[in-house]
Amino acid sequence: MNIKKPKSLPNALTLIMMVIVLAAISTWLIPSGQYSKLSASDNKTFEVTSATGTQSLPFTQHTLDSLSIKIPIEKFSKGDIRKPVSVPGTYQKQKPNPQGFIAMLEAPVKGIMDSIDIALFVLFIGGFMAVFTKTGAMFKGIKYLAQQMKGKERLLIVILVFTFSFLGGSYGMDVESIVFYPVLVPLFMAEDYDAMVPLAIVFGGAGVGYIASFTNPFSTIIASNAAGINWVDGLYGRLAFYVVSTTMLTWYILRYAAKVKKDRTASLVYKIDGISESPFPLDVHTNGEKVKLNIQTSLLLLLFVSTFVSMIVGIVFYGWWTTEMSALFFASTILIGFIHRMSEKEFVAEFMKGAESLLAVALIIGLARGVTIILNDGLVADTILYHASNVVQHFPAILFIIMVMIFYFFFAIPVSSSSGMAVLTMPIIGALAIIVNIPGREIVNAYLFGIGTMFLISPTASVFPALMMVKISYKAWMKFIMPMIIALLVLGALFLVVGIYLK
Repeated sequence: MNIKKPKSLPNALTLIMMVIVLAAISTWLIPSGQYSKLSASDNKTFEVTSATGTQSLPFTQHTLDSLSIKIPIEKFSKGDIRKPVSVPGTYQKQKPNPQGFIAMLEAPVKGIMDSIDIALFVLFIGGFMAVFTKTGAMFKGIKYLAQQMKGKERLLIVILVFTFSFLGGSYGMDVESIVFYPVLVPLFMAEDYDAMVPLAIVFGGAGVGYIASFTNPFSTIIASNAAGINWVDGLYGRLAFYVVSTTMLTWYILRYAAKVKKDRTASLVYKIDGISESPFPLDVHTNGEKVKLNIQTSLLLLLFVSTFVSMIVGIVFYGWWTTEMSALFFASTILIGFIHRMSEKEFVAEFMKGAESLLAVALIIGLARGVTIILNDGLVADTILYHASNVVQHFPAILFIIMVMIFYFFFAIPVSSSSGMAVLTMPIIGALAIIVNIPGREIVNAYLFGIGTMFLISPTASVFPALMMVKISYKAWMKFIMPMIIALLVLGALFLVVGIYLK
């Protein structure tokens, strides 16, 4: 098969810098303004920061009620809400603060500093994967899996999509999913699929699960708290959305995979990027040889799986985040080296090599945060929220809830943090929902459906780290996923409309 010459496309870093430039330009065109922000100070006082200064208020429920913030005070005292909350009805125009050339250069640096914990976590994952790969356990494990699933690839796709979707919906699996590409890409490409299939399984599966976020503490629970409702309200609807949307994605991947397996030239990766080889040079063909796992290999594979199970348990039940997760992966890496009896020099060399291999991924995560920094420093993020909320409140209930979802869909580009989005917007949108008599759970769902769907394609989210891992262009991914994006938005709108009538 002749390999097409890859088309020249902007690098992921270049695309994000272009978004930063556009964000900076918007600060010259959009009027500046801000809402007052409320934050808790050591559970003793509330501090409200506005253009005129900072005001201390009593740490009571009456204070929150008087500010039209429908959040129980326990959410602040227990630390469930840690970021400043927008105060409804306090938007004021500010003196323009347009972001110039220097600000554009500083934004990526500030973004990296602001997300350094996530970036370091990615580097620890890189070191973990490199040391684990060096043991040969991954190679043997993939061969064994290929042998066991020979002829059952379609069933494997179904199982994996629902698994990753569950992880996305239960705790919000995101950037940590990159660890699975070196395992799944060689496995599926050995069976005549392309790299798009494992990308869609891992990133697409976790992304679709994230849209449902039935128990995700970083989106659903924080958003529900900010809206003043119990996060369990609407749980069954989100579970139903999880099942329907994941089934849709599974069917879509199976359909694409069948076309590629039948004709490799039907691959979007081949058509657009001109690539037909695996980015991970592992030959997992068994050539009829019976693959067996010895005790050491089985122990290493068990440790690999146990690390991720421990991470999920830690996040869901013990409130872990990047510090604890990084320590977990570091500890597992040391244990892997010990089990394999790796020398100190070899261990350090492999760990550093692995961290270096994901350095670009870590940088992209930080650069993407620079977009939000530009808009916040330019005082235009709140202006966008203010005018959007004024527009949607004049629509009938059905159109209102759909417009809220569309607002969150597009607003997820400048505000790429789900928790940040929740505390910034939910008090405002939630107050409007009460006026038009819409259940709070549907506002939370509109937020989830909107931002979750955009996160599948947003240049400021996690799509570029995933694409860099599998060596697939953004153009090829967009060509593949756009029909699903449209289907997910339509599905989300249907669920929201039905939810309004099920008060």
